[in-house]
Formats: sequence, structure tokens, C-alpha cells
Amino acid sequence: MELFKKHEQTLQKAIEANHHRGFFAQFPEHPSPAVYGETADADGLNAFESRLNQAYKGLEHSKATGWAGAEESPYSRQALGVTYPVFSLETLIDEAGAAGKIWKKVSTADRAALLVESLERVSKRFFEVAYATMHTTGQGYMMAFQASGPHAADRALEAIAEGYEQLSSVPQQVLWNKPAGKINLQMNKYWRAVPKGINLVIGCSTFPTWNSVPGIYAGLITGNPVIVKPHPMAILPIAIFVEELQQTFKAAGLPSNIVQLAIDTPQQLISKQLAEHKSVKIIDFTGNAVFGNYLEGIAGKTVFTEKTGVNSIILDSTEDLDKALGNLAFSVSLYSGQMCTAPQNIYIPAAGVGTPGGTVPFDEVVNRFAAAVKGLYENPKAGPFVLGAIQSEATHQRIQATAAAGAKVILPSVGIVNPQFPQARTASPLILELSSSEKQMYSAECFGPIVFIVKTKDTNESIRLASELAEQHGALSCGAYTTNPETKEAIIEAMTDAGTTLSFNLLGGVYVNQNAAFSDFHGTGGNPAANASFTNSEFISKRFTWVGYREPAA
Repeated sequence: MELFKKHEQTLQKAIEANHHRGFFAQFPEHPSPAVYGETADADGLNAFESRLNQAYKGLEHSKATGWAGAEESPYSRQALGVTYPVFSLETLIDEAGAAGKIWKKVSTADRAALLVESLERVSKRFFEVAYATMHTTGQGYMMAFQASGPHAADRALEAIAEGYEQLSSVPQQVLWNKPAGKINLQMNKYWRAVPKGINLVIGCSTFPTWNSVPGIYAGLITGNPVIVKPHPMAILPIAIFVEELQQTFKAAGLPSNIVQLAIDTPQQLISKQLAEHKSVKIIDFTGNAVFGNYLEGIAGKTVFTEKTGVNSIILDSTEDLDKALGNLAFSVSLYSGQMCTAPQNIYIPAAGVGTPGGTVPFDEVVNRFAAAVKGLYENPKAGPFVLGAIQSEATHQRIQATAAAGAKVILPSVGIVNPQFPQARTASPLILELSSSEKQMYSAECFGPIVFIVKTKDTNESIRLASELAEQHGALSCGAYTTNPETKEAIIEAMTDAGTTLSFNLLGGVYVNQNAAFSDFHGTGGNPAANASFTNSEFISKRFTWVGYREPAA
């Protein structure tokens, strides 16, 4: 209980934030020396570099059958050389089962305190996490720090708070007293929140912590042991979280294998074996729709997925076209479009876009947008750091194939020079122009820095196309620009019915790609892009069941 007292205020603030949905951040997002220490950045870099070409011994490894790892930096194009303990499938399942029997008996308060403690421990390593993220995903430094460190930790805290509140909503025991004439019928009634079983979390290559920790911490707060199966090319960032969880449990006298890291290599994948095992009851997955759909189809599993989608921008009218286009240029360039919320299709009416100075013709809007994108990536003080690097060669090849597919090229994708990493795999956004009838080209997700400008008959057609694609193929975000109240309401009606989060008239420092913990729901479960949401009540409640028992009162 001492640990709970230490973290009780943090937990209560997080619970309140989940209710009022305003701004709240437990972990500061800026890598300020005043917050994290004068040497924190250098210490984090040194810690990262000291791991290269070494075995990661900080993880539980007593029953490992070997060591493996295949990560490569998109910046240096060199292997990281970090190896991780490899376990047999039977060991992972047996250890999780044994640890789970102990973990489910830990009180909700103590579980919450231990999990918050693990986040405090991770916060001391945010800079190490940042460099690990840079050199596995290709994210720029600032994004790598924010998304994989503070923002991921806040999302984890969000899940802890939601879980703690739900698990505390039903009393453990009550005296049931029913008047029945001259007597009262009295029963002692008891309830237990029973975990469903082993929770498998399958990570992705572009956001290895941000997309994984909600499921990890949701599984743990509800009493389930967790097996974390990261993408084989992005292990190191989430390994740090797993290490700190294991060390937190160990310090409390609990089994460190309440959470385990299960790694594989591109040559020998293990996700299907784990997912299909009868003891795995819950699965969290981020990745492509084909594998996500397969996971959703496995009988007897509770599955939470975030999959591919087609994100849209509806450009109707704006108070400031240049600011709107600048905001969009940054949105499509950020991390080279390798975000699940990044815009892909920009719908513009053939007649142009309304502004206070009159309607700006379609071609001029397109050319000004392309100029804004080019101006960003050609800026040596901004371009390399906003774009980062391309995580995989497959994404790089997709850009080239899409450019050669026959659409009108408005702005070709080019490699840019990163002064710090001259070997970095880079690509600026490819901008293509299509007519609305060329739906076969823009109706599926083209992951990476690929943007389709779709010329529509009018805004009504833009709305129809954006909503239809969201309903059919999924979407995690939609941005819209309009100064017309009726048009705004039409967009709200169509896109919310399609289960898609909306952003209107973004001109300044907020971008359609971004979601804030404790305020924005990431994914809605309302279209094929995701069957779950970070973090609503269902994301927690489906991981356990309330079971009651009763007996006559003495």
C-alpha cells in the first residue's frame, strides 16, 4: 500500500482527465534539460550506443534457448547488432500461465501502483527510448522522443486509470437484504473480476511503443499476464518498457514473467503460433488488414486491432489558404507519411477552393500545396528532421511503383540529404493528381509519403467519396476545411456515421495526424481501420469478466 500512496495522486488525476477529456499530461513532452536533467540526452545516447552489438541481458532470460535480433537502422543502414533472449513457445505460455495465477490475486490498487511505478522508471530512460526508436523506425528525433516516450507513457497511464476505475466500480462484498413479510431474506454476495487469460500484444514497425503500451497496460491492470511480440525490425524501444516492468515486478517480490518479450526474426515468425495457442485469450494487434482480419477470425479470442485505412482531407473553403496548405504540407511530410493517421487523399472541387478573396482555381491550389511541401523538405533546418527516414525498403519501393502507375505527377518523390546521417533512406512526399473516376488508384491505403489529389465535381462528391472509403476500407482520421456551417454539418454527419475522427480548419500547431492521450480517442471501432479505441471502456472491460457468488448470511 505504500506504493499506492506514492502514486495515488497521479492515478486520481488520470481518472479525472479521462472524464473531463481536457488537456492532461503526466509526462512532459519536451526533452528539456530543466525537466529531465542536463545530461539526460547524452546519457540516453550513450545508453543506446552501449547496447549495439550486445546481448540485451536486462530482460528475464534464465530459460532462453538462444539469442537473436535482426534490427537495422534506417539512418545508418547498418545492423544494430542487438540480440534478445529467445524462448520456446511452451516456455512463454507456461511462464505466463504460472505468473498469471499470482498476478490475478494482486489487488487492483497494488496492480495500478506497480504499473504507474514502471512508467516512472521508464521516464528515466526516455532519451534512450528515443534513440532506439529513431534507429529502428526512422522517426525524427523529436517525434521519437515524444511519441515513444512521454506520449506512449501517457497512453499507458490512460489505460491504467480506466482499468482501475472499472475494476473499482463493483464492490467485492455486500449484504443483500430483501424484505419478505415478517422476515428479511439476507445473503452475502461477492464479486470477482476474473481475468480472461494470456494477453498477446503484437507490435508494429513504425510505432513500437505508442501502439503497443495501451494493450500491454490494459491487459496488466485487468490481471492478465502479457506476452509482447514486437515487430522483428523494431524490438529495442519496447524491450526497454518490458525490462522496466519486469524489474518493477521483481522488486515487489512478484514473478518478472507477468510480462514477457517474445521476439522473432523475418525468417522465422511466431505470431500465428502464439495467436492460435489455446491459452492465449486476448490479442492486441497493429498492422496490415490481411493479418488483422485473420486474427479477428480466430475462434475463442478477444481481439483488438488497428489496421490499414484511407485517411482523407476535404478541402472546400478556408479563411487562410496558405496557412491551411502549410498545415497540410507538414501533415503529409511528418515522418514521411508513415503514420496510421497521416492524410492520403486530398479532395478538391474542380471549381477550386473558396477564400475571403474569392475562389482560388483548382490548379493554383494544387501548385501552391506542392510548393509548400517542396519548401518544407528543401529547408535544411526542417526537412530532414520532419521527414525522418523510410522505415523499410518495401515502403521505398511502393513509392517508386506508385509514381510509375500512370497518374499525373505533380511533385516527384526525391531523396533528401540528412546532414547527420548521409546514408539515411529518405523520400519526400510523392504528389499525384487524379480524377474522382480513377478510384482504383486511391481507394486503398498506400502507406508512406504518397498523396493523391483527387479532383471532384464539387464538395458533395468529396464528402461522399471520403465517407464511402472510410466505410469500405477504414479511416483513422479525416481533416476538413470549410467556412460554410451547412457544409460543416454535412461533413460531420457523413464522417461520424463512417466512424472517423474529424478535425476542422487546422491552420496552426495542431495537425490531423496527432491524437492526445486522455482527450482524443484513437480509433473508434466504427469502421474497418480499427475494431477498438485507445482508450474507451470497451478496451478495458472485454479483458475480464465479473463473476459473482453468494451464500446465506449468518
